[in-house]
Amino acid sequence: MCGLCGEIRFDNAPIDLTALDRMNEAMAPRGPDGRGVHLQGAVALGHRRLSIIDLSTHAAQPMVDNALGLSIVFNGCIYNYEALRGELQALGYRFFSHGDTEVVLKAFHAWGADCVQRFHGMFAFAVAERDTGRLTLVRDRLGIKPLYYAERRGALRFASSLPALLAGGGIDTDIDPVALHHYMHFHAVVPAPYTILRGVRKLAPATIRVIEPDGRQRERTYWEPRFETPADERGLGFEDWQERVLVALRRAVERRLVADVDVGVLLSGGLDSSLIVGLLAEQGQRGLNTFSVGFETVGEEVGDEFQYSDLIARHFGTEHHKIRVDSATRLLTELPNCVRAMAEPMVSHDAIGFFLLSQEVSKHVKVVQSGQGADEVFAGYHWYPPLVGSQDPVAAYAEAFCDRSHAEYGRAVDPRFHGEDYSRTLIANHFARPGAPAPVDKALRLDQLVMLVDDPVKRVDNMTMAWGLEARVPFLDHELVELAALIPDEFKLCDEGKCVLKAVGRRVIPSEVIDRPKGYFPVPALKYLRGDVLAFVRDLVTSPAARERAVFRPDYVDELLAAPEEHITPLRGSKLWQVALLEMWLQQQGL
Repeated sequence: MCGLCGEIRFDNAPIDLTALDRMNEAMAPRGPDGRGVHLQGAVALGHRRLSIIDLSTHAAQPMVDNALGLSIVFNGCIYNYEALRGELQALGYRFFSHGDTEVVLKAFHAWGADCVQRFHGMFAFAVAERDTGRLTLVRDRLGIKPLYYAERRGALRFASSLPALLAGGGIDTDIDPVALHHYMHFHAVVPAPYTILRGVRKLAPATIRVIEPDGRQRERTYWEPRFETPADERGLGFEDWQERVLVALRRAVERRLVADVDVGVLLSGGLDSSLIVGLLAEQGQRGLNTFSVGFETVGEEVGDEFQYSDLIARHFGTEHHKIRVDSATRLLTELPNCVRAMAEPMVSHDAIGFFLLSQEVSKHVKVVQSGQGADEVFAGYHWYPPLVGSQDPVAAYAEAFCDRSHAEYGRAVDPRFHGEDYSRTLIANHFARPGAPAPVDKALRLDQLVMLVDDPVKRVDNMTMAWGLEARVPFLDHELVELAALIPDEFKLCDEGKCVLKAVGRRVIPSEVIDRPKGYFPVPALKYLRGDVLAFVRDLVTSPAARERAVFRPDYVDELLAAPEEHITPLRGSKLWQVALLEMWLQQQGL
């Protein structure tokens, strides 16, 4: 788990190594254990290292294999790297390190870019070929690891974070109107290739992008799950699907124990993280470090779920760590640091929770497992059941998920950002694609391939890596995701959603954690803006910088400020916080 960056030039001009060094330095929190730069012809690679597997200098990056004529920078973890190493040794390859980076490098030489089909893990990497001058960029199937790029005159730069590209300079920092629409309409989810800035794009998940030395580029998608039960499996009963899921989930959790350091768990007290703890205990893990965070209650909204995380910690005998955050002091103090750590503006309230939790966790372990993705994979959200039999699934999905109508968006932003209803078009186009005939499955596919990638997964990566902490997400094991996609809808949606997963959970963890109202990661102070938090937000949205930027119309901002608790999105978020967060992110990035 690390940070990578680089540049390829097409015009014979020299690479600006000073700019590359600034990009590398901007990613220091992602990789506090080492750094390196390698120049090879018209390609330069930079890397920051977080040592998890093979802690020796033999696994340092950029990694160069002169015999094969390849160089690589890699971010992530290949959980089956030891098995692949054995295959490659049988083919005659010899290794100088004991980590997964060299396995990726030699697998690329042996099997080409299609080597990714053999990988179980999370990854983003860049491979430079000495003899052809070609550069290949790759991102994992579910976008767990990020990869941004910027087209420049005669060159292309890339990095693990958008701020790293900004540090290199020469980026068009105008707001992208399509991205702004998604941010304000599609619950702040800005899908690839867009980012909020015109000059920066991101590689889509499950994508291989090949850049030739003359600037020609091509890319392809190498994976997508199919949401339809095969004919020969339609006779399987509920017990059969339970058993399949349990086997796959056990394997997913076990895979993510691969490390030369201790592995902990982020324990919210919900079904998903509790199930991970239970399965690790089942596999013989003792004295497991678990971690929870909570905020104070605002009004009637409780800010923690400690009663459930405590229950799981006691039941499985974990070493449990709890942190409590007072919004009036620590939250306001740390918010700027949290927002600065965001590769893109992320409006979800729990970003600050993950940021502060990760700070504490990093004092104890370097790797954690986390429960992100279970709701998107096993149909846990409230907007799935109403889609059953819907005659207009696009409208039903948008009504439940989207933050604003297109008309309200027009009132909210400056006229220079007016345009098409990009977010509704995105939903409609995605729903129209083959491979997911049922409305529920259309929504699940959109959520897994787009929303999950650019909301929960990105949030976990950014907030943990801000403290040099690696987060692993077993519910996004691609084999588990493929299996869940095949489950018939009636087994996904019974028991108020996540039916199969709840049944599996009852075999592993106390039922009190399962049979309770669904909880989220609550940060009430950012939903119901009051007191010092409201004053902080007011100063942001009325600051000279915000007024000069003029992204939002002053009358709309004033309307939100007049009654912030009345302007809540369908997903129970604050519209005022959404406006403030974008402005705060732009200011924290120095834009």
